[in-house]
Amino acid sequence: MEGFTSFFNSQSASRNRWSYDSLKNFRQISPLVQTHLKQVYLTLCCALVASAAGVYLHILWNIGGLLTTLACMGSMVWLLLSSPYQEQKRVALLMAAALFEGASIGPLIKAGIDFDPSIVIGAFVGCAVVFGCFSAAAMVARRREYLYLGGLLSSGVSLLCWLQLASSIFGGSMALFKFELYFGLLVFVGYIVVDTQEIIEKAHLGDLDYVKHALTLFTDFVAVFVRILIIMLKNASEKEEEKKKRRRD
Repeated sequence: MEGFTSFFNSQSASRNRWSYDSLKNFRQISPLVQTHLKQVYLTLCCALVASAAGVYLHILWNIGGLLTTLACMGSMVWLLLSSPYQEQKRVALLMAAALFEGASIGPLIKAGIDFDPSIVIGAFVGCAVVFGCFSAAAMVARRREYLYLGGLLSSGVSLLCWLQLASSIFGGSMALFKFELYFGLLVFVGYIVVDTQEIIEKAHLGDLDYVKHALTLFTDFVAVFVRILIIMLKNASEKEEEKKKRRRD
């Protein structure tokens, strides 16, 4: 009981010390690391633009599929195996991976545009807000405060893989699909926080590989965006079906 009491006392004390100034407190992040983070997020924005170009190419020529997925994975592996000193090559590989990733999720986005374009825009804005809020939370938090969640999140990803394997062999259900969708969203939102703090910690230790760090955040962003878009499309389609049933009745 004393342990629980001290825990809640510390939590209430930290809430009492909170103020608006704490949101602007980046003193734990050195100027060098702050510059590195700016470079990481700028590269991430460029990767998102390249991914949008991939989506546009799919809409024009219907190129998204297994080949673009394999090309995206190959570009990522090639990037990770390349020397950090080959900066231009690695940036080009990141943009290529983002382009192929955009083409790979192009069918999903095209389906959303055909159903209701506002859903795609809402999913992207919602994902950007979630990504920005959780990244900012990781930056203003104490260093290494959330890194312990990495093991739990890895277990969550492993659970998702086993569930997908089981559903592909034995057949899935709607309840299992919803669990994978929402649980996967929770896991990858958690990865935004953990990966942001891990990037900051690595930068403090001298790892300033902004291309690799931008790739990490890019995969988190896409994973969250895809799940938010599927959830919004599913909810919209269910509402549409309910309206049709009411009209028939």
